[in-house]
Amino acid sequence: MAILVTGGAGFIGSELIRYLVKELNECVVNVDKLTYAGNLESLFEIEQHPNYFFEQADICDSVAIERIFNKYQPKAVMHLAAESHVDRSIDGPDVFIETNIIGTYNLLKQSENFWKSLDQKGKDRFRFHHISTDEVYGDLDYGSELFTEQTAYSPSSPYSASKASSDHLVRAWNKTFGLPVIITNCSNNYGPYQFPEKLIPLMILNALEGKDLPVYGKGEQVRDWLYVKDHVVALYCVLSKGRIGETYNIGGHNEMTNLDVVHAICDILEDSVTPDVIAFFKSKHQLDIRYGNYKSLIKFVADRPGHDKRYAIDASKLDLELGWKPEETFETGLRKTVQWYLNNFEWCLNVRNGTYQRLGLS
Repeated sequence: MAILVTGGAGFIGSELIRYLVKELNECVVNVDKLTYAGNLESLFEIEQHPNYFFEQADICDSVAIERIFNKYQPKAVMHLAAESHVDRSIDGPDVFIETNIIGTYNLLKQSENFWKSLDQKGKDRFRFHHISTDEVYGDLDYGSELFTEQTAYSPSSPYSASKASSDHLVRAWNKTFGLPVIITNCSNNYGPYQFPEKLIPLMILNALEGKDLPVYGKGEQVRDWLYVKDHVVALYCVLSKGRIGETYNIGGHNEMTNLDVVHAICDILEDSVTPDVIAFFKSKHQLDIRYGNYKSLIKFVADRPGHDKRYAIDASKLDLELGWKPEETFETGLRKTVQWYLNNFEWCLNVRNGTYQRLGLS
């Protein structure tokens, strides 16, 4: 009766697995290829738990995925495995097409075959939950308009186009083959264990090390920020109570410009980095971290191609139907995030030096 989670060694996936195993006592099978963004250190606290199983596999590998379905007989699939960084998709889109489109197709096909083999009770219980992004909608003008579940798709990057394609495939498998699917589209996540190439951890770590804080253009792009723990609670809520064939938008109700986010990080660091913290970093990590005046490190750089202006989620359907609302404001969530990176700098160092990549099975 396991939940099969793809991409469970990633940022959101590892948060989801920790929540499912530690707080809900669910049995979880983590299927992850362990690309650069997959980090088993993010799962150390539950790796010995009797309800946790890990399978290193590529979702594009039909033989491996079929074997995993037959071995664990999952009651649900929560599909998070994806290439996800927009800048990387611009530099090299091929892997995004392969993983996000072909991989999703293969997972759908194997799920369909497994679902058809079940008895009626098993068929009724089974769910395929596809976790996607608000970037499939394109962008919005500055103002009051929000993305709803009825917003037309208009992706701007190879990443968002590949995710839009995967969303369409999931809907097709429901309409054509009857596979019981649910889709969620979330806004920008942040929180502990996020790979340092992403905006918030990049700015935290660069500020601590006294490096430039690069901001695209004038930093006017607006994003709706969602604390990752709030996101995974919403995901389980949708999995357990959502209607088959429906899409649910998940947002944090926290619209911020990129520049405002960087300013907020600098302000929290001004409060948090004390002489005691500096002494601790010196003694434990042999690192001299910067003390104060972090905003002076901000450097505006050339904007990236096709950079969307604004994302903003209307999550009222999720609230009205399933009763979910985010617990964290951006201020409370960001403070928790900054403190986590201060307290877990060794995790960051292991990512930076590649040590984490030696934790896989191959």
